[in-house]
Amino acid sequence: MVAKKSGKTLNLTAVLDLNEASALRDKLLSMRGSGLSIDASDVERIGALCAQVLMSAEKTWEQDKQPFTFSKVSDAFQKTMQLVGVDIDHLLAKEIRQ
Repeated sequence: MVAKKSGKTLNLTAVLDLNEASALRDKLLSMRGSGLSIDASDVERIGALCAQVLMSAEKTWEQDKQPFTFSKVSDAFQKTMQLVGVDIDHLLAKEIRQ
């Protein structure tokens, strides 16, 4: 986790499975209150529960009127999110939008 001017950055681990969901939730809760940028560039595998935790966090940041973006995403992360029916295009940093 690296502090930035506009908020904080959370670097996701390579495997986000059922065992990682609680830890991910706790990390996100500890960062609440300021803008958040998610670096998912190292993600090789993400389960549906962790995808749900991330989308819940996005809604929480939206309610808190704080920015929530994905600064970097791996192909595996983006493809899995699409497969589970989650559209993150509006959350991608301008530099990585296609």
